[in-house]
Amino acid sequence: MRAGRSGFAVVVAGTLALGAFTAPSAQAADTGVKVSNLVLNKGKSIIVGTSAEVSPTFTYRVSWPSGLKQSDVNTSLLLYHDTTPAKASERGAIYTVLTACEDGSVAADCEGELHIDPRYTLDSNNDATTWKSAVWVRIWNAKGGLKSEEYLPLSPTVRVKRAAKVTVDASPEPVAKGGKLTVTGKITRADWVKHSYTGFGGKAAKLQFRKAGTSTYNTVKIVKANSTGALKTTVTASADGYWRWTFGETNTTGGATAAGDYVDVK
Repeated sequence: MRAGRSGFAVVVAGTLALGAFTAPSAQAADTGVKVSNLVLNKGKSIIVGTSAEVSPTFTYRVSWPSGLKQSDVNTSLLLYHDTTPAKASERGAIYTVLTACEDGSVAADCEGELHIDPRYTLDSNNDATTWKSAVWVRIWNAKGGLKSEEYLPLSPTVRVKRAAKVTVDASPEPVAKGGKLTVTGKITRADWVKHSYTGFGGKAAKLQFRKAGTSTYNTVKIVKANSTGALKTTVTASADGYWRWTFGETNTTGGATAAGDYVDVK
């Protein structure tokens, strides 16, 4: 939508309809608008689960030719992993829900949010990949009509990853000092096709222990999950404390750490 004259903003509510973001028409042209200094999600990967909506932030600087007023210019960021942003606009992309810019005569700093709803925005686990960025620019004429528009591909990229979880259970509880303690757990990650968490097989996790009365976890051993994501190992119980599994991010999946499971050693 067109903005007021004290600045400009783009606001799109709810799940975005692709029809509202079709490729530039015959009016497509070099608008003269430039976008620079894009920072996506504060430089971090975007982690998405199975149902909760995610709103990654971004900032960039936009400039426009001296013959234009700021209120004549709209910019919207989109992420895509198709060949071009125009094709992505037709087949699926991650779009801006809010862009707000400071006032400026020929340039302004902008900030905003993207919108990701895993129930609609992501429909394949192959979406866990590197997404490219572009800005959709529209120039309005004095009567409020669309004068020209274009997509500006930008160089920054961001990884979109599947959220992960891990559980832990240490038994028996209590356990005799010097006795054997079995620690199990399971690694799962978001499946954007099934919209549920499924086993993450073959992932290695660290088994860590924090002695009661201390604040630091130490790694005891590293265990590889089986084909269904299950973890299991045996350790010697020596002191009261907390046991947990933890693992880091991969190229497609976020990391996770279980809450500590306290075991009393008699």
